[in-house]
Amino acid sequence: MFRTHKEAKYKFYGLFFHSTIPNSTYGRTVKDGKVNDFFLVFAVQEIFGYKTQGCRKALCIAGYILSCGALLLLFYWKPEWDVWANCIRCSLEEADIVLLRTTDEFRIYSRKTVTWISVSALIKSRLDYPATAEEDSVFSKAIMKPSLQVKSIQVQRIRYVWNIYAKQFQKVGALEDHHTCSAIHAKFGSGLTCNERNVRKVICGPNTIDVPVIPIWKLLIKEVLNPFYVFQLFSVCLWFAEDYMEYATAIIIMSLLSIFLTVYDLRQQSVKLHRLVESHNNIMVTVCRNKEGFQELESHHLVPGDMLVLKEGKTLLPCDAILISGQCIVNESMLTGESIPVTKTHLPQADNFKPWRMHCAEDYKKHVLFCGTEVIQTKADDTGVVKAVVLRTGFNTAKGDLVRSILYPKPMNFKLYRDALRFLMCLIAFAAIGMIYTVCVFALNGVREVVKKSLDVITIAVPPALPAALTTGIIYTQRRLKKKGIFCISPQRINMCGQLNLICFDKTGTLTEDGLDLWGLLPCERNCFQDIHSFPADHSLPWGPVFRAMAVCHSLIVWEGKIQGDPLDVKMFEATNWVKLCQGSTRATVVRPGPKASSVIAILHQFPFSSALQRMSVIAQEIGGEKQVFTKGAPEMVAMLCRAETVPLNFESKLLLYTAQGFRVIGLACKSLQAGKQSTDLTREEVESDLTFLGLLIMENRLKRETKPVLEELSAARIRSVMVTGDNIQTAVTVAKNAGMISATNRVILVEANKIPGSFSASITWKPLEENKTEDYRGLVSQYHFAMSGKSYQIVAQHFRHLLPKLLLNGTVFARMSPGQKSSLVEEFQKLDYFVGMCGDGANDCGALKVAHAGISLSEQEASVASPFTSRTPSIACVPELIREGRAALVTSFCMFKYMALYSTIQYLGVLLLYWQLNAFGNYQFLFQDLAITTVIGVTMSFTGAYPKLVPYRPPSQLISPPLLLSVVLNILFSLSMQVFGFVVVQEQPWYSKTDIYSACLSVNNQMENSSSISSLGLHGMRDGAHGQTDNGYKSYENTTVWLLSTINCLIVALVFSKGRPFRQPIYTNYVFILVLIGQLGICLFLVFADIDDLYSKMDVSIVSRWVFFLLPEAVIENRPLWLLLKKTFRYHSKSHYKRLQLVLEQDSAWKLQRTHVRGSCSWL
Repeated sequence: MFRTHKEAKYKFYGLFFHSTIPNSTYGRTVKDGKVNDFFLVFAVQEIFGYKTQGCRKALCIAGYILSCGALLLLFYWKPEWDVWANCIRCSLEEADIVLLRTTDEFRIYSRKTVTWISVSALIKSRLDYPATAEEDSVFSKAIMKPSLQVKSIQVQRIRYVWNIYAKQFQKVGALEDHHTCSAIHAKFGSGLTCNERNVRKVICGPNTIDVPVIPIWKLLIKEVLNPFYVFQLFSVCLWFAEDYMEYATAIIIMSLLSIFLTVYDLRQQSVKLHRLVESHNNIMVTVCRNKEGFQELESHHLVPGDMLVLKEGKTLLPCDAILISGQCIVNESMLTGESIPVTKTHLPQADNFKPWRMHCAEDYKKHVLFCGTEVIQTKADDTGVVKAVVLRTGFNTAKGDLVRSILYPKPMNFKLYRDALRFLMCLIAFAAIGMIYTVCVFALNGVREVVKKSLDVITIAVPPALPAALTTGIIYTQRRLKKKGIFCISPQRINMCGQLNLICFDKTGTLTEDGLDLWGLLPCERNCFQDIHSFPADHSLPWGPVFRAMAVCHSLIVWEGKIQGDPLDVKMFEATNWVKLCQGSTRATVVRPGPKASSVIAILHQFPFSSALQRMSVIAQEIGGEKQVFTKGAPEMVAMLCRAETVPLNFESKLLLYTAQGFRVIGLACKSLQAGKQSTDLTREEVESDLTFLGLLIMENRLKRETKPVLEELSAARIRSVMVTGDNIQTAVTVAKNAGMISATNRVILVEANKIPGSFSASITWKPLEENKTEDYRGLVSQYHFAMSGKSYQIVAQHFRHLLPKLLLNGTVFARMSPGQKSSLVEEFQKLDYFVGMCGDGANDCGALKVAHAGISLSEQEASVASPFTSRTPSIACVPELIREGRAALVTSFCMFKYMALYSTIQYLGVLLLYWQLNAFGNYQFLFQDLAITTVIGVTMSFTGAYPKLVPYRPPSQLISPPLLLSVVLNILFSLSMQVFGFVVVQEQPWYSKTDIYSACLSVNNQMENSSSISSLGLHGMRDGAHGQTDNGYKSYENTTVWLLSTINCLIVALVFSKGRPFRQPIYTNYVFILVLIGQLGICLFLVFADIDDLYSKMDVSIVSRWVFFLLPEAVIENRPLWLLLKKTFRYHSKSHYKRLQLVLEQDSAWKLQRTHVRGSCSWL
């Protein structure tokens, strides 16, 4: 109904609430106009405008009073109902309330109040207004005249203001993206004026990532208002009204304990998160004010556009900033998980009309200093000052996004939880039927307590302890994982781990060792490769261009007395046996053979490594020598930059030889510069051209010891393994083969996609990587693997969307993938109905770890806090361990759910059966079943650990499935028939009397010869004077029979549903549970044969025939082979997208050969 009101509905894409969105991008999760490579992505939301109406609000207030607050509680649970009841729909321009709705499958609503920010006190006259911001700034477009107010809302800690010209809400707290490089230098290079800063501060708010510690009373109220606890409160009140005080008290104690534990856990998380960010909120910084010079102030006063001055020494960055002068070396481990110093260079003063991000393309991050990172060293340029323009503040920053991902996690879509709610609805429906039955029976017989009895049916049919019972298995699993060094911040995802059937692995640091070993150097002279120089070698490298390239072409720094930087650079430099020093006031980096050597090479200028360009370069000069350029990078890229006559003719075959063996190969090149030119005046394009090829540096990256056994175990369990890496595709394929991801007999097909220059079309080709294999691979559907680069993946996703699912179905290696592409790939696998796990070392994997169903970080750096699971041991051995425990937890949840459902149904049927005679279970009978039986079983059933072997199939993921439903239904029917049978048979006994509950005693006295077949519960102590005891109305033969049958039935159901292998250890290993069942059965038998009058009186038990208890029910256990046979017989096919796609491809096994070159027009997503 909202789609017909275009003026009232907009889409939120992280930056804007757009009023018009192309159909092709509808529902796509986008941030700042594109999928972001560095920041976490949040859900797309739709926005609707509403205006509060007085008469509606008055009616709602009356409803609150008349319903005793129930309506208010309902609106608290359903904020959209609150808005619909109190407000009328209107345009966003007129709205004082907005309603947000996510566009994912959850369709979650949230209510936001529009607030007004006044800037009238800051703008004294009309002359001040233009000075507050430039005309194209959001600040000038948000200020309404003549009131000088700004309309705003706050969504997930981000502030949005109303753009009066574009008629949309726009994010503030970040510098606009439309600025060009030259505009940033010109407009913000000298700083903001005081008036501009004040206006921006009022509109943007303080530069803080403020996560206050939530007060305990707030956590307590929020937890108590949970629907589960509200239902428990209703149940407890009803039980107190029925004098069922013991169990009510027990439930209160357990609920309070659960609430306090939850509140304590939430409080601890709140304190931990607060401590994580509090150090960034009050840092002293130096800013440059226009016409006012340099000022020192606290970081929370910073606003976008401020000019930040970076001084020497370590500095913690309180915001995101664009470096506009000088150079910085930054430690980004807090954000990326990599403790490798990163070099940041200043933004070029390019004079063009492209926005600065588009101009810098994927390398824009090389100019950005991110919040939460630490500046280790600064190097000023000719101006003598290192300056940066504040780009983003507060929660808009990189660290703010990380914190928001923790505060607002992605909702989980798991069938178990959906089915559990549906099953609860079914139980409520059964309870409604029971209520109608109760009202009819008691009303027709003139009983007064009809309402109380009918409400009691709800608390019996819907067990209040059900949610608590479902979480016990997760709690115990979490403890077991913690003992194994796996920490979990999202316990609900443990069950999802039991369904994982595809794991994405990062390569370096995850499958392979962190460090690289220098294996060899293949030098090149006069267009020919020379003999390989192996490492370690007895003789050192000869002095020459190759040696100089290894000594200077890197981004290493000396930090805390050690050489720090990329492991590849460290190994390469260490092979020269030279030392690295920083010298002079200019902090120019120099290298020399030894601390006292006179020959020195100075590194004058550096062009840092770019993942887009796949190379880095330096300008260096030896004392008394000429300036030279040294370039290092991907061999293919370096060869393209070299003069053709310097590249060996067998370059490609040599490169393939080493990459096919899994080596990481680096190309080296150099050239001399003309004298007279300043290094800083040269562009990268001028420097990296007409190079001379020097040779290939060959690095070895060994597999971790546990990699291959773990991947073999996953493969045996039919869990797919996929490699997602930023490394070379040939190296990645070789590592995949060595690790066992790709069998030696299987074919690898390289998918290459390219945009056609000068058009909006693209082409896609595929070819086998093993060029020497020409045999036809038609029909080998399950025996080939696709490999593709991040560039090809992006083009396929944009231009060949229909092919992407087919490629992903057999895609095993994805190389040269950016962080954003990793996240996108995980989401695409999820669209195929895979349950995806992601395992990485935290470096550039943060987004993918968060998006996956189960993200497992092998790094304990700050970046890993966004990952649901973190392993203390940096080994993928944690992956099968997590899957085993997840499967065990999932099966435990199913067992507990089925048991609790059966227990409540057994009790429900017994009560309704007794209601027919206007009878019911006594309070102590209820107490024994509820507390001594069910509660204890619920606690101990979950003690069973995970089975050590991963079987090649997963546990069921949904409650609404034929095996589980049939199991429950058959047990219900069996329980019903057993109770009805006992109910009827006891009435057929010769000693039965409806009015005299001691008639069986007389029968025993008169017929001593039949005493062997009669059990006299409480017989001996009741003969004399027993008839004079008061009766509470519950004692009857039917009551005793049904209660004892239902109690023993509960024990049998607990034993039947407590499944062991193949996902959990055998039931006999759970000693506590077995002892509990034996003890409970012993108590039941004790009640049959004991001779304790007071006990019988308390338990409302009378006399019943002993032979009834020999009717033991048979277990109805799920039979997997039977169900597989039934599926095959009735040709049942899985509903999972990827399995249906597999069937399609099996029928068309040559689909990929139909056209080896496909052209497609651009179809934007």
